Amino acid sequence: MWYFVAPQVVFGEDALSHLAQLNGQSAFIVTDKNIVRLGLVDKVKEQLAQAGITTAGVFDEVEPDPSLHTVEKGVAVMNRYGPDLVVAVGGGSVMDAAKAMRVQYERPDMKPEEINPFVSGLGLGARCKLVCVATTSGTGAEATFAIVLTDAREQRKLSLINREIVPDIAIVDPELARGMPPGMTADTGMDALTHAIEGYTCDWKNDFSDGLCIKAIQLVFQYLPRAVRDGDDREAREKMHNAACMAGIGFINSLTAMAHAAGHSLGALFHVPHGRAVGLLLPYTIEFIGELREELWAEIAYAIKLEVPKGKTAAATLAQAIRDLSRSISQPLSIKETGIPLDSFNKAMGKLIDNLMADGSLIVSARIPSVAETERFFGYTYEGKSIDF
Repeated sequence: MWYFVAPQVVFGEDALSHLAQLNGQSAFIVTDKNIVRLGLVDKVKEQLAQAGITTAGVFDEVEPDPSLHTVEKGVAVMNRYGPDLVVAVGGGSVMDAAKAMRVQYERPDMKPEEINPFVSGLGLGARCKLVCVATTSGTGAEATFAIVLTDAREQRKLSLINREIVPDIAIVDPELARGMPPGMTADTGMDALTHAIEGYTCDWKNDFSDGLCIKAIQLVFQYLPRAVRDGDDREAREKMHNAACMAGIGFINSLTAMAHAAGHSLGALFHVPHGRAVGLLLPYTIEFIGELREELWAEIAYAIKLEVPKGKTAAATLAQAIRDLSRSISQPLSIKETGIPLDSFNKAMGKLIDNLMADGSLIVSARIPSVAETERFFGYTYEGKSIDF
């Protein structure tokens, strides 16, 4: 027996206007300062006002890779207002922070770091509903029941999962993503691709998630270069926004794997943007897993119209296609290309290994590396050398 969980998804042009149909008394908006600067919070307030919902407060202090401390600050402000609606407006960091704040707001007896798949009966929704408004096309966090927070003291990322923390409504309006610059479009797009490919090939893959993941892969390969090249390409923006949400629903109902475990470790120590980190590591993990998923690599290759040359594996072919896509949108192909000095990287190797081995995403990887293999893997990915072990 298994479960498939997703929020109500409102998508397409003018999806934001769905906020004007909500029921509630007061809303608490969670966002970041850039989203406020772009005027998107004002647009949200206008729609809420049409529904007769007052904006009780705005917390705009969410940073990239939000910390446990930020969540605590947000909850303290939320408690002062007592809203019955929480609206997250932003990318994955904002939505993850909002999910954690909502849990602690409704369950003050529970710390965010205590969220795990085995806790049941959280009773969320009794005090407030959660609406996630996506402004980036990458994490799919508007539709997932996962939270990634940073424990600054331990220098590691916490991957927290529980089906009950899924948002009530996901707003997927492509107009809100048009403000993304090319670099962010590329980073978030590679995040969506990594979600979809790992969701399609991890040990917990299933029939329900497969369809969403494979379609998301097709959309990313077709539309990401266009969205990076021209941010005002409305069709590309819409398709990428949809792809990110679909990949989010797909992977959260199957899970991610080694690229995310390695990416979480790298991001926590060197602050490489999440999508950039997992995207550059993805082809290396495909090579590492190799023949254990050869049939599935071939299915993905077929879906994106890749021909596997005679004498070459589908894993190698797909890995190269991802590198070609990355290069076309100016993404790094090695850790060295991110600008991390070799001496700093080598000094952090022990922590990099420990973080990867402790990451929950690794549990469902088709191949789990040993400590020695993990060190070798990071060495190869730093230099940009294809995995041959």
